[in-house]
Amino acid sequence: MKRRELMHLVAGAAALAAALPLMAEGRKQAAWKTAIGLNGFGSSSWKYKKTYPIWEVLDYASRTGFDGIELMMNWPMGGYPLPDETARVAALKRLYDAYGLRIFSLQMGAGGAFAPDADARKTFLEDFRNRAKLIKALGGDCVGMWPGGPLKGQTHEEAVRHVAGSFREAARIGRDLGLVTAFEIEPPFIFNTEEHMKRILAEADEPALKVIYDPSQFDLLSGSTGRPDQMLTRIGIDRVGYVQLTDIDGTLRDGGTAKHLACGEGHAHVDISLATLLKGGFRGWVCIDAWEIPDPYDACTKGKQAIDHALAGA
Repeated sequence: MKRRELMHLVAGAAALAAALPLMAEGRKQAAWKTAIGLNGFGSSSWKYKKTYPIWEVLDYASRTGFDGIELMMNWPMGGYPLPDETARVAALKRLYDAYGLRIFSLQMGAGGAFAPDADARKTFLEDFRNRAKLIKALGGDCVGMWPGGPLKGQTHEEAVRHVAGSFREAARIGRDLGLVTAFEIEPPFIFNTEEHMKRILAEADEPALKVIYDPSQFDLLSGSTGRPDQMLTRIGIDRVGYVQLTDIDGTLRDGGTAKHLACGEGHAHVDISLATLLKGGFRGWVCIDAWEIPDPYDACTKGKQAIDHALAGA
């Protein structure tokens, strides 16, 4: 072997050795895609009177290694386009593409899903179809639903039946578009217990319907024990559509929904939740949920650190 060939061989071997740790890390990172939710910045802006220019939020997400963004209805600048408004859709996508980020999901209210009036439930499904088509056009993967609102004269049993039926159809719309359809329930909702979540899933009887795993909400829905991972296991990791990651101290914020905290600042043992998701085979999006946290940038940074730590130890 000539000296030049030997030197090339040695250099190639050294380069491969240096690349192996990075390759291994890349395989770990591929288990999940990470995102920040615009809900944290939107809620902080109106609750604490702060300003978060969207380009600064996207620059932060790009610089700190996030893969994508979950949109929030009507923030930062009014409503999002309909799927057939192709020029507006393309303009929206270009904004996020410029920062190397994917729009992976959209949050939408789902009060109409359990309305006693059949026409109102039909309107909800039409709106859901449009939102799902928009996310598909934007290159996303998921649609999230939040069924808040009053009973409007119906019984709780009727509301469960109605929301399950609407969610069944929504999940099928999402499935046909290649999207994950997931829902979340919260303490202020009329659906606000672990049993309610189980009943909605059972009544819908649709494998394409998933839940959003939010440790703060799961903690409150299961008695504020600090072990939301236990409810997660009972619901089934295979039923998780995506994750909204946050911590909690077991209380409500200002009498409203779960008091979201940055990872590590509460009692929810976020590390156990992440390990449970990994061990259970969850593959998908993990989004930082900084709802009404005074400093959403800090919460996103601490959430990303918790995710990276979990993946590094896998």
